[in-house]
Amino acid sequence: MGILYIVATPIGNLQDITLRAIKVLGNVDAIACEDTRKTGFLLSQINSMSKKSADNAKKPALISYYEHNELQRIPEIINALKNGLNIALVSDAGTPTISDPGFKLVRECIREGIKIDSLPGASSVTAAITLSGLPTDKFLFMGFPPQKPGHRKTLFENLTKLPIKTTIVLFESPHHLIRTLEGLKEVLGDINIVICRELTKIFQEVRRENISKSLEHFEKTNPKGEFVILFNSGA
Repeated sequence: MGILYIVATPIGNLQDITLRAIKVLGNVDAIACEDTRKTGFLLSQINSMSKKSADNAKKPALISYYEHNELQRIPEIINALKNGLNIALVSDAGTPTISDPGFKLVRECIREGIKIDSLPGASSVTAAITLSGLPTDKFLFMGFPPQKPGHRKTLFENLTKLPIKTTIVLFESPHHLIRTLEGLKEVLGDINIVICRELTKIFQEVRRENISKSLEHFEKTNPKGEFVILFNSGA
């Protein structure tokens, strides 16, 4: 029986990939990935870094595995693992299963008695919280806020009712950033927040200010990249 490897990949800077990840990705039989083109490019970059020629480098099969085909792919991957193939699970960037597909596959592997190994590495959650200057002893990761306005407002209201004071970590896309900031301000007031953008990349930015200042900035400057929003909430 094969092994499923959960492999963290860089969130921006390629040099953040671990030696262990390079070894595993170079030796597995297949890689389940969100975007085969992005993973193919990553493999070519890894081969370049490790000075392997394209002819000498092992070429694992790339399996398209994303949110909308996840349930279809799981039986195929489980069957391959049962037949002795070793498979790596990667997302487009960062640690798989964290606001990305994967946990259903992991859960099915556990049910089937298939061995799983996790290779820790890049994560925008931990990168953002260590840069934020906010307390790190306790934090609550909420992923992306709900799309529906009522559900989003309810989430923000519930954050004010937490029994302990903790650092909240949210993800947001550029085209929903202003909407989310306005929603936070409406419920929580003009609190101080931290916004991290394009972590580990050339245009990395960390803004520490109240929500009004952030809104003023991003209403004038079109939001680009992926965002992590952090703030204190709770009792």
